Amino acid sequence: MPDFGCKTLTCLIGETMTDFNIGKIAFGPAFKDFDKFFVGFDDQVARMQKLHNDVTKNIPNYPPYNIRKNGENSYTIEMAVAGFCQNEIDIEIEGGKLIVKGNVASADKEDNFLFKGIANRAFTRAFFIDDKFEVKDAELFNGMLKIALDRLIPETQKPKKVPVKSKSEKQFLQEGE
Repeated sequence: MPDFGCKTLTCLIGETMTDFNIGKIAFGPAFKDFDKFFVGFDDQVARMQKLHNDVTKNIPNYPPYNIRKNGENSYTIEMAVAGFCQNEIDIEIEGGKLIVKGNVASADKEDNFLFKGIANRAFTRAFFIDDKFEVKDAELFNGMLKIALDRLIPETQKPKKVPVKSKSEKQFLQEGE
């Protein structure tokens, strides 16, 4: 499949965390007959196109992060945010995006540095998440921000056991009459 020069994006979509090349999905020859087999997926295709447009505008590399799968329905996003206090970090969910913002409350005004290698800069990092995900917890410890995500599964979609009843021979014969 040809590469159209698009960046790789890491997303939490549906069942799994996926790395994919958006250009291949949107324009690849393997998807020329996509609409023949997948009826009613127009909104997902539009969402992927919007995701592509949003991500390719500005791809930040600060702060670094990890995405860890803890279990079948549980993920943790870890971000290295050394130098930020709890009140300088905002986390919100907006339109299928988990947005993490860091705003430095006070920058060092002194110019007495011989070398300044620690960046005290604001950041915004967005993660595209499926609608079924919920942020369970967020904590900051030793410069690491950990955001716990859980996938909510409706009761109707959870596996359930159906009990098998037994009937006596007498009841079975009575129903047959």
